[in-house]
Amino acid sequence: MDFGNLLTAMVTPFDANGEINFYETTKLVNYLLNNGTEGLVVAGTTGESPTLTTKEKIELFSHVVKIVDNRVPVIAGTGGNSTRSSIELTKEAENCGVDAVMLVAPYYNKPNQLGLYEHFKTIASETKLPVMLYNIPGRSVVKMSAETIIALSKIDNIVSVKEASGDLDLAATIIENTSEDFRVYSGDDGLTLPMLAIGGNGIISVASHIIGNEMQEMIHAFQKGDTKRAASIHRKLLPLINSLFAQPSPTPVKAALIQKEIRAGGVRLPLVPLTEAEELKLMKIITEFHL
Repeated sequence: MDFGNLLTAMVTPFDANGEINFYETTKLVNYLLNNGTEGLVVAGTTGESPTLTTKEKIELFSHVVKIVDNRVPVIAGTGGNSTRSSIELTKEAENCGVDAVMLVAPYYNKPNQLGLYEHFKTIASETKLPVMLYNIPGRSVVKMSAETIIALSKIDNIVSVKEASGDLDLAATIIENTSEDFRVYSGDDGLTLPMLAIGGNGIISVASHIIGNEMQEMIHAFQKGDTKRAASIHRKLLPLINSLFAQPSPTPVKAALIQKEIRAGGVRLPLVPLTEAEELKLMKIITEFHL
């Protein structure tokens, strides 16, 4: 399944009481689809999935599917560190009409590579949906090896990986040893162009909330062979990308969305809002970028 080149790992808007704001979610979905996004990942890390209840995730999946109305693929974050619970949520997401699911590497319980393989294989066998793996050792502690991902890619409905280890050698090994229709995406905005350069398919982005069109411009320049222009755009975007990760994500991008007239609200504990100084610094960089 081709999910596109630029997918957004969407934030979950909250209201003043910390509940999901479905009105702003609708605005956000339409804004993203009008500004470079070719697919949405819902209730992933950027969507504050650890703090969402199962009921909230199901409501969010259903709402986003309805608003998207088949315009782009909707990928539901249904992974966790319990295989059984992940299967249950994956089945609920399938009933909501999502196009695929994303399964994060199990966190905290630290399985070995065989455990990782069996975890993903077992979940994939319980759904007809396409499955995207999510390798993010910075959050899950465990790092999926290239060999494990390559082995999993041979399962019919495991079709993609979001590679957020920051290890381009690992990504290159995966790309070299999987079929051409297995999609490898960067999970780090700053590595979008390097990932494309080694044969990756694109980015599952946080920064696209703010600079989706600019990132598409960079991707298109690379695809057309204008690597000099793509590199120039990459260098220009980096300071803003770095500022959006200067504090625990998605706190900065939620604050930045106010510039796009999207009121995404605050974050749920244990995350905390930006301090006044942090917010002023972020807004200064955003203003300078657009000037």
